[in-house]
Amino acid sequence: MESEISQLEARAALLLSDYRQLRSEHSSLRARVDALETENSVLRDKLSQAISRLEALLARLPEQEDA
Repeated sequence: MESEISQLEARAALLLSDYRQLRSEHSSLRARVDALETENSVLRDKLSQAISRLEALLARLPEQEDA
């Protein structure tokens, strides 16, 4: 009986340790996802601005006539 209790205590301690580790990892991953989403938004805005500038430049080019 004492041995079974000791084994259960050891398993409970291991599970608690794993839980804490996974919770910490989840927190780190959530922060990373938030940072990547922010970076993605910034890059999307830059791309949109670049497309707008390129479209404006293309609109200013004279049209070629086929000879």
